[in-house]
Amino acid sequence: MLPFTLHPVGDSALLAVFEQRIAPEIGTAVAALNARVQAAAIPGVGETVPAFASLMITYDPLVMDYDTVAAALQKLATSPGAANTAETGRLVTIPVCYGGAFGPDLPFVAKHAGLTEQEVIALHAGRDYRIYMLGFLPGFPYLGGLDERLFTPRLPTPRTAIPAGAVGIGGEQTGIYPIASPGGWQLIGRTPLKLFDPAAGTLPYAAGDRIRFTPITQAEFDALAQKEGTV
Repeated sequence: MLPFTLHPVGDSALLAVFEQRIAPEIGTAVAALNARVQAAAIPGVGETVPAFASLMITYDPLVMDYDTVAAALQKLATSPGAANTAETGRLVTIPVCYGGAFGPDLPFVAKHAGLTEQEVIALHAGRDYRIYMLGFLPGFPYLGGLDERLFTPRLPTPRTAIPAGAVGIGGEQTGIYPIASPGGWQLIGRTPLKLFDPAAGTLPYAAGDRIRFTPITQAEFDALAQKEGTV
């Protein structure tokens, strides 16, 4: 497993910090350590919060102290097979209707890339994306692996309202707005799926999983939206 350093976070958490850059191998290492921590069921350890290049682990200080948790993490990282652990996560397919009213910024993204709109769609839907972390909004997945040709700057002035399910590009990343929100990413499509259920607090994916976008027609969007109750 890639090396990391440990740092206290208050009196009930610690942070495992890997090399500070966004890269597939670092995301894989974070996911691998996260999986090992969850599987180990260390007494007193609670929630884990993976990010681009770090993993925060919370613990109950009445059950476990910092030094004991830190030692347990180091043992997990150096145990047999740790260096070969490759957490690929689940593959979650997200249907997307690209362009038109669902993707008002698709023409700009295409022009910025020097491509046609169909070429942008083919590139965006032509690969799987790792979820590095969830943040900004409940269930907003920050996805790594966007084709460099689709790197597009954020809007100079963010929109005050973006519909739930909007799929966008912001700089070197792509992501999905799971709930209605302001935002400054370039919108290229929308999924009819209900990704975040506030009542149940559920999501169809987690950090470390992979997302694959599948283009659909507006008729298919309408049918799925009716079924999902997202009309």
